[in-house]
Amino acid sequence: MNEKNFEYLRDQVKYTGFGDALETELKEKMQKEESNFTLNYTAKYGTDTANATLNFKKSDQSDMYFFNSYKVELQKENSKEALEQTFYINKGSNITMKEAYNLMEGRSINKDLINKEGEQYNSWIQMDFKQTDTNGNFKLNQYHQNYGYDLEAALSKHPIKELETPKYKEDLMNSIKKGNLQSATFLIDGKEIKQHIDASPQFKTINIYDGNMQRIDNRHSKQEQQSEGEQTSEKQGSKKQNQTTDEDAPEVPKKAKKKTINHSASM
Repeated sequence: MNEKNFEYLRDQVKYTGFGDALETELKEKMQKEESNFTLNYTAKYGTDTANATLNFKKSDQSDMYFFNSYKVELQKENSKEALEQTFYINKGSNITMKEAYNLMEGRSINKDLINKEGEQYNSWIQMDFKQTDTNGNFKLNQYHQNYGYDLEAALSKHPIKELETPKYKEDLMNSIKKGNLQSATFLIDGKEIKQHIDASPQFKTINIYDGNMQRIDNRHSKQEQQSEGEQTSEKQGSKKQNQTTDEDAPEVPKKAKKKTINHSASM
């Protein structure tokens, strides 16, 4: 067994979000020197269960193994069928297991990616469950720096208490960039109200959810409405927002489909 190859793969597996739990099994599999092998990993996210199958292949020219991809099978508590996605491993820009789950939940993540020329760039990524590519994979939408989405600016248009403290603000933004549905304290009419938020790069804003995890139909805060010169009444604005809510929200299929995604192909 190539010891340096093992150490590299061990770290690659660890930092792709699978921790140290697979280290012993990885070593045992490599020692058998088979042409390819898989490792299995299970994670719980609330009531959801995500099973990952990690795929490894041995080089035809050497004793080196490569971690090529991992398939996630997401089983939601209220769904009979599982949603399957395959994520491909790219040098320096891997989507982690938790990020994969967040993407499969319809949320957006922010990553430093590498293009075909080997150049690094930053982009927001979100699955488009309404479209598939030529290979039958769900389309992966990217919103690059030039698209103009500024998470900090989007957050500042809302009365969020955590933004008042630099450390809390940094933690909040970092969590949202990983695709997490993040708890935040809103100051409304002199009261502190706990709500949840995530990023909406396509519409250059944030999504807000109430205590029952129902999306609140107000894409625009009062500051946003004023800056855009809207003169409509609150009632008219509410009606308009209700009409656009379904279009704004990412559509996660009610019945899970078995699709794969190669995020390197879209770069």
